[in-house]
Amino acid sequence: MSDHHEHRPHEHPHDHGSPSLRHRLAHLLTPHSHESADKLDAALEASARGMRALWVSLAVLGTTALAQAVVVAGSGSVALLGDTVHNAADALTAVPLAIAFVLGRRAATRRFTYGYGRAEDLAGLVVVLTIAASAAFAAWAAVGRLLDPRPVAQVPAVAAAALVGFVGNEWVARYRIRVGREIGSAALVADGLHARTDGFTSLAVLVGAGGSALGLRLADPIVGLAITAAIVLALRDAAREVFRRVMDAVDPALVDRAEQAVRAVPGVREVGELRLRWIGHRLRAELVLVVDGEATVRQAHAIAVEAEHALLHAVPRLTAALVHADPVPAPGETDPHLALAHHLTA
Repeated sequence: MSDHHEHRPHEHPHDHGSPSLRHRLAHLLTPHSHESADKLDAALEASARGMRALWVSLAVLGTTALAQAVVVAGSGSVALLGDTVHNAADALTAVPLAIAFVLGRRAATRRFTYGYGRAEDLAGLVVVLTIAASAAFAAWAAVGRLLDPRPVAQVPAVAAAALVGFVGNEWVARYRIRVGREIGSAALVADGLHARTDGFTSLAVLVGAGGSALGLRLADPIVGLAITAAIVLALRDAAREVFRRVMDAVDPALVDRAEQAVRAVPGVREVGELRLRWIGHRLRAELVLVVDGEATVRQAHAIAVEAEHALLHAVPRLTAALVHADPVPAPGETDPHLALAHHLTA
């Protein structure tokens, strides 16, 4: 005897408090929905917040890059050029992310049965590639100027542009990282880390401007190479964040939290397999729990329902759960899930 349930959106509303007799009977007599309307609405709101963060970031960084480009044209600073290109690239990464957020709102189909949330992870890969391209360009410009040193004109304007770049990038970084973490978007967090590094590279341009003011021609290209190194560090952090998401990595603390919530449900004898995965900025769960071998199908179903409710309450941004209830194996019997796992690994 086993009971298998999956949550589907908008089948019927949920009262996540102590379930009444009417509520239990409704679950026993109708298909169970594991993705409540409020969870789905929260996910849509998360997408809207992500879009808002992207467009605000695009406006701020676009304005910053434009102001810096004007100074680059008059000064010839390769350090500021590298910073400007990096800021422009960071602003343009809003485009693939915005496309991903729009796709993520589309309903699942018979081909894409999990929906289009994974587009966000693909956008994260685009962000990583953009960072890599900007690092390569900054290195090329810096090495070229190192081989052919030239004086930097309009040093005060370069210094001012560097400060503008730092302020714009740090503000955008804080905004993107905060929103990304709140809605669970690894791509947006990676983009925020990218912007933070840009802020420090802008300060490096300030150092190069100071060296140029003292007559040190090599100061500008050396700072340009330092900016390249900083971009590479940002690339490493962003790539690690996106790689983990693509590989279905989750915070182990979330798994511990989910297990504790399920174990506290009356009737749950043991928690078997528990899997969590991100799809865009939404979480899905798959759970096998063990119930009393003498429990009826209806009783097992009710326990699974309570376990699913406990998961939805305990795990932030969890919008769907698949719960399977197995009976405690009788003496001499083997748990079918353990037998299958042994067969697959043999």
